[in-house]
Amino acid sequence: MTQTFRHRAAIPWGVVVGRRGLFRIIAAILTILGSAPAVPVLLAQPAAAQPTTPNSSSSPKFLKLTLDSVNPSAVTTTSDPTLTVAGTVTNIGDRVVQDISVRIQRAAAVSAPSALRSTLRLDQVNYDVTGPFEDIVDRLSPGQRKQFTISIALRTGGGTPALDITKPGVYPLLLNVNGEPAYGTQARLDDARFLLPVLGVPPAVDISSPVPATPDTPVATTLLWPLADRPRLVAGVTGPLNGKAELTDDELAASLGKGGRLDQLLGALESVLGTNPATRDRTLTSAVCVAIDPDLLITAQLMTKGYRVLASPSDPDGATRAGTGADQAQTWLDRLRAVATSTCTVALPFAQVDVTALAAVNDPELSTRALNEPADIVDSILATKSVRGVSVPDSGSIDESAGMLLRGHGFGTAVVADTAAVPLGTAGTSTDSQPITTGRGGNQSTANQTTSTQPVPETSTPDVVRLAEIAPVPVTPEPTPEPPASATPTTSATGTSAPTTSAAPSGAQTPPADPALHAATFDIWSATALAAVGSNPPTPSFTPARVRYDVTNDSRMARLQDALGAITWSALNPDPSRPRSLLLVPPQQWSANREEATAILKQVDLLLRDNLATPRTLAELVAESPDAQPYEPDYLPQAAHDAVADRFVLPVREQARRITDLMRSLVEMPEAEPTPNQYLTPLRDGLLRVLTLSDRRSGDSAQPDTYAQRRLDQTTRTLDRLYGSVTVLPPGGVYTLASEQSPLLLVARNDLPVAIRVRFRIEAPTETKITDPGEETLPPTGSRSFQIPTEVTDSRNLVIPISLTTSDGIPLGNPTSVSVRSNAYGQTLAIITACAGILLFLLAGRRLWRRFRGQPDPADEGFDPGTRRRVNRYRRARMRVLRQREQQEAG
Repeated sequence: MTQTFRHRAAIPWGVVVGRRGLFRIIAAILTILGSAPAVPVLLAQPAAAQPTTPNSSSSPKFLKLTLDSVNPSAVTTTSDPTLTVAGTVTNIGDRVVQDISVRIQRAAAVSAPSALRSTLRLDQVNYDVTGPFEDIVDRLSPGQRKQFTISIALRTGGGTPALDITKPGVYPLLLNVNGEPAYGTQARLDDARFLLPVLGVPPAVDISSPVPATPDTPVATTLLWPLADRPRLVAGVTGPLNGKAELTDDELAASLGKGGRLDQLLGALESVLGTNPATRDRTLTSAVCVAIDPDLLITAQLMTKGYRVLASPSDPDGATRAGTGADQAQTWLDRLRAVATSTCTVALPFAQVDVTALAAVNDPELSTRALNEPADIVDSILATKSVRGVSVPDSGSIDESAGMLLRGHGFGTAVVADTAAVPLGTAGTSTDSQPITTGRGGNQSTANQTTSTQPVPETSTPDVVRLAEIAPVPVTPEPTPEPPASATPTTSATGTSAPTTSAAPSGAQTPPADPALHAATFDIWSATALAAVGSNPPTPSFTPARVRYDVTNDSRMARLQDALGAITWSALNPDPSRPRSLLLVPPQQWSANREEATAILKQVDLLLRDNLATPRTLAELVAESPDAQPYEPDYLPQAAHDAVADRFVLPVREQARRITDLMRSLVEMPEAEPTPNQYLTPLRDGLLRVLTLSDRRSGDSAQPDTYAQRRLDQTTRTLDRLYGSVTVLPPGGVYTLASEQSPLLLVARNDLPVAIRVRFRIEAPTETKITDPGEETLPPTGSRSFQIPTEVTDSRNLVIPISLTTSDGIPLGNPTSVSVRSNAYGQTLAIITACAGILLFLLAGRRLWRRFRGQPDPADEGFDPGTRRRVNRYRRARMRVLRQREQQEAG
């Protein structure tokens, strides 16, 4: 194709003048007719073509240039000496664009790690090595698109245009599209920027010798391969969940199924590493460690046993429908087990929990579930042995309280960004504390252009440092009534194999000789580039403010090329002041597809095969001795901005305490399910999902806050119901005691499927004395009668308030009251009886006294002797008649 400027020269000048003259005539006519307001609109449009000044907006107005492919994606000494780029130009404006042409430009090789990001914001004038313009299409109407392919030699030779690449390095390239929109002039309308890693320069047409990379110590490389998903299980559901799990939506089924995100990430591992452990490439395999969210494994395993999906995610108490992903979940888990048997695995914190927020909640049992038990869950579901004692926080940054929490739970190493660990005494002095909203192509101010395009002084952080002031604080969770964990795990609340108790930190590690927490630091520039790969690219919290911009304006291929260049830079640029070490950490919810993930793995494999890198296992990295200089954590400002809101800390702490209080009173019955741990663990998991960092990188916290509040409300309502399920049944009337020491009969009911220890709280009035029966056990889903020793000293109706509490005095159920009435007269009856006895004694004594003295008793006065004799004869006669009658009846 001919160059654009030559094409322009072939246009007759009269035609150009005619076009512009016609435009002026139309404008003059409209002005005369009174349509002057329309004239500024028409006149303003021609100047809208994108200029090449640094202050222009990066959002195209007329044409959108998309990068489709780059071949070769990484140049080696055996590559084709010609670079071929394919792309698509789309007219996104409201007018026709003519004379569209494209050319490739190159900037100088990246000389500093930060330039991997900042050079992509340079204006096109900084890409000073240019190829020729090549015509793509004469005319594009609005909505039309045109695919194209453009090629250029890598090395100068043979008299053809070339990029003049003479030595290995990572080179920024720019694809520049020019065109002439209607009512405008020829201008640059869009561009696409990307990095090209050159591991070796191939021979040119008239240059037969290749240029390999300068031999140096290979970079020790470790790659974490994340498999995680946003929390899906509905909160507020007690266990065990087998067969009754509810998910907020069925997106995970699609993700695990063929062509889904998690299917493609796992498929990339299988395709590059191989599915047969016997024939697997051990070189690359030893450099890869699969980082797995245990919440994802729990959810996938529950899906295999049948599950329901909310008809409306915003209505957790509404209708549900059957889930469709049981088979997909089973297939995916089987494939992951096959990979995990011969590949390093490490457990991520549960549900990508915010470790800093977890430290603020300060609940030992909740922290144990979030930090220690994930390794047990991964090992039990995948039948593997994961790396222990290593924590990988999702934010890549922790504060001192989070570090103390990790160390107290037995973790020896935390994986953090290399900017999140700084020399002791320098925390908070970073210049990257104010976010800058900017895009590629230079929409920042002139001042910012200077700071962002020129390399800034950089200090390197050793690959392992010692956080000197984070010393171990042993954590002893409060004991539960369950038996000690045995070597044989039992089925947990979520259907996984897990220890039978959470009383001790499951999986807690023995602290190493060094009591301080170590930090394994990863390169933020490669991590930022890896995060940009995929369909839903976030900007990580550790990306410096001076180079933060929206990467979604760039095509996926351009972002993939940036990642390939970023992970290659360290191998091609040895620096005595920087460690020959590289820890690659993509985001935990990585959205790379199979092709992109495969390209990343093959690039690492290429570095290993070219002896530019050497594999290093995660265990070897953790075992390295830390740098002698003491360091401290530096909680990055953007990480604090992206963190879980403080307003969730206190409510989560309160509900976690209620779970622990209830767990302590529940009783595990022999060979009975559910166990207390199985029953309440899902509620604890729901609280951890409140603290997740998933989806908190978008800059808008409204949606994740809504999800968190919904989970918190559901868990709170469920706990209210559980506490109200154990109560004293009201008698329904007045309870009458047969005597003053008759027992009080009470009935307590337990609607929980787990036995529970309770105590009676009886507020006895002063007229009663009620003996405390002590701690009692209620059977699962049943009731039990109790006879409470009671002594009442009053015959009036007495109201006695009665309620139940846990074994630790936490109120249960609704309090009730019993109305009691005793048939005994109490103290009054005793006085009357005593007085009557004394009177009887006095009267009997008086009668005997008179009889002994021979004096008639006045009580006998009124009966003459004849009457008395007749009465006596009558009595004796009646007695004889009664005896005779008895004898006759007996005979």
